[in-house]
Amino acid sequence: MSITEYEKAKRIGERAFRKDMLRGRYPYLPVLDDILEKADVVGEVSLGLVTIPLDRVIGTSTNSRTNAFAGNFMPIMDRETEFGAKWSMLCDAHLNEGIHDPIKVVEYMNYFYVTEGNKRVSVLKYFGADSVPAFVTRKIPRLTDSEDVKIYYEFMDFYKKTGVNFIWFSSEGSFARLINAVGVDINENEISVSSNASQTDSPDGSGTVTRTEIGKVWSDEKTLKLKAAYRRFEKSFKEQKGEKLMHITPGDAFLGVLELEGFDAVEEKSLEDMKKVIRDMWQEFLVMDERYQVEVSLAPPETKKSIISHILPQQYSASRPLKVAFIYDREPGLSDWLYAHELGRNHIKEVFGDRINALKITTAMTEEDAINAMEELIEKQGVEVIFTTTTRLIDASLKCAIKYKNVKILNCSLNTSHRYIRTYYARLYEVKFLSGIIAGMMTDTGKIGYVTDYPIQGNLANINAFALGAQMVRPECKVFLKWTTLKGNRERDSIYEELKQDGVDMISDQDMITPTRASRRFGLYKLTDGEPVNMAMPTYNWGVLYERLIDLIIHDSWDIADSETEGKPINYWWGLSSGVVDLILSNKIPAQALRLVESLKGLMMRNRFAVFVGGITSQDGTLRNKPGEEILIDDIIMMDWLIDNVVGEIPSKDELRERARTIVEIKGVKQEDDENTGAR
Repeated sequence: MSITEYEKAKRIGERAFRKDMLRGRYPYLPVLDDILEKADVVGEVSLGLVTIPLDRVIGTSTNSRTNAFAGNFMPIMDRETEFGAKWSMLCDAHLNEGIHDPIKVVEYMNYFYVTEGNKRVSVLKYFGADSVPAFVTRKIPRLTDSEDVKIYYEFMDFYKKTGVNFIWFSSEGSFARLINAVGVDINENEISVSSNASQTDSPDGSGTVTRTEIGKVWSDEKTLKLKAAYRRFEKSFKEQKGEKLMHITPGDAFLGVLELEGFDAVEEKSLEDMKKVIRDMWQEFLVMDERYQVEVSLAPPETKKSIISHILPQQYSASRPLKVAFIYDREPGLSDWLYAHELGRNHIKEVFGDRINALKITTAMTEEDAINAMEELIEKQGVEVIFTTTTRLIDASLKCAIKYKNVKILNCSLNTSHRYIRTYYARLYEVKFLSGIIAGMMTDTGKIGYVTDYPIQGNLANINAFALGAQMVRPECKVFLKWTTLKGNRERDSIYEELKQDGVDMISDQDMITPTRASRRFGLYKLTDGEPVNMAMPTYNWGVLYERLIDLIIHDSWDIADSETEGKPINYWWGLSSGVVDLILSNKIPAQALRLVESLKGLMMRNRFAVFVGGITSQDGTLRNKPGEEILIDDIIMMDWLIDNVVGEIPSKDELRERARTIVEIKGVKQEDDENTGAR
């Protein structure tokens, strides 16, 4: 049993390790010794044996064990090691009798770093434990004007009054507000002032001072009620992706609810009640959060030249070309996706001529292959710009971008947040919407097929936009969704047979064809007794995007063109108005349909028509936006639901083939239950 649990925990750790690398974060446990090297600590105090929240245990005290764990405390060493054996033994002990021995930790700024018991923490976190007993030594930082330090000093006073350490806030004054919101017990038997005193170095560094413990303001019963209510709220908040709000904590949101509804009302709320409260207050939480993490560029930035570029311009010529490289994970001719990018590479060669040298690598099948290829391109050939053309290569791209900060590395993916790398993608959902309109107007049965590959960010918007377009012209029509990346020996012919049996007569299929695989099954086509009849084909014009980005570099305006987004991760997500996507229309489309589509396309290109507007309902009956409201661009990117006229489901990662799982682990829209919680 423990062997199985260890392997599951290790997989969770490996996923966390990869995600941290993707986001440019340190992938192992934080080490307190490293943190304290830069800190001004003026004293320490022993808090004795305390029950501490496991979600505040974030690191280890020394470097000795940090590389054995991912940043989420899950193991990453092989099971056959001594470490793996000991972890498994602790797992058995926990399952048979529970782990009761206290660990030892150092607390700094209300985070805990383990000095003894790292594996116990790992096992308990894996099984979703709430807290752990620990002998705690607190390190006290010098009081400064830093907001974080001032909040921490407020916390220390709050802790003396309440003994509560499971809640945290991001702004000053919040701990006092919490006491006011919960109320102070006035029963003298519940407010006892301790006569015991503890000694510690003074915060101002003047020497040792004696602190008298302040009396508790809450009874044990009230503290337990507060903890139970907060845990229900915190669980609901996380389930509704509250942790994606970057600038507020669950404590901030909980305090807002307390101050709005009162402690007595909140304390009585069930888990389902908490979920409703969070949904109702979501807009308030967004206001508190203030901003999104990724800056999405929806149109090409204006080319701007800096003063320095006027004085010392960069001149690229045949003797000194800009060296650009494209990284593919296989031959472009074998993939319609990569073939479209190869057409883009050829486009910029024609546009810029001998001012650029556009190289390509077609052997980056693994992360190691890609890293080796990029290192050789940079170090031996002097490449200055690299485009990695699939999401699968994002880890390699990020690692090289961190190592070679003067090289511009861009990955073709959506919604990646990191300052070292920029990403780009095509906003295809606009032309998918138009394609859906054509399908809705031309279907005889009211049943339309949609064949696609990966359940990742951006692709759900394509599916929903197509279904919305079909629904707009034929409200009763259904879109039958099929995935080509599911496990099993499912060939496309079997998918087509299923769609035929469903009564489908129009199909939206892969967007392009490749020279090596001639077929009529691409774009939008109508089924007939003979060959399919192609009606429309969404196209990627990657060359337009590459041309605009390289033009920024050649004119030395790469940094200042996006000056309004300075300091934010940038994701280029360009659509019809930029020419990066288009829709090729057949002359077999009826004139009325052609006129409607061309009119809407023109409005879209002038930014006068938006796709996701109006009362849109998902399969579960949830109204995703009110009539007249437009869904925000960030919510379009992160769509993890299907519109109500789609017949089909979003597959989980485990339902997919191995090659597809790699991409879904990075950019999948469906969260896996075991990624964060471990076994139950």
